[in-house]
Amino acid sequence: MTILDFASATSSASGVKAPRIHAVQLHDELWRVTRPDGEVVGYIERFAESRGIRFRAKRLIVRQQRFVAIGEFWSMDDALAVM
Repeated sequence: MTILDFASATSSASGVKAPRIHAVQLHDELWRVTRPDGEVVGYIERFAESRGIRFRAKRLIVRQQRFVAIGEFWSMDDALAVM
């Protein structure tokens, strides 16, 4: 399992910077994106298309119990930036 802690950080009350999101690789093509407290934010899917590898960001809509695709990107960093 691969865990990615991203540098985009927020300041806490103590002034220490804490990671905003975590991405855990579930398999070769899928990452679960969570907040530091474990709440699931969404998923990032990697897929191939004719021009290369793309990353699709999907946000979890808890009240509707479904996922909404919020964009397709050329890099994992770009996909995570919208989460």
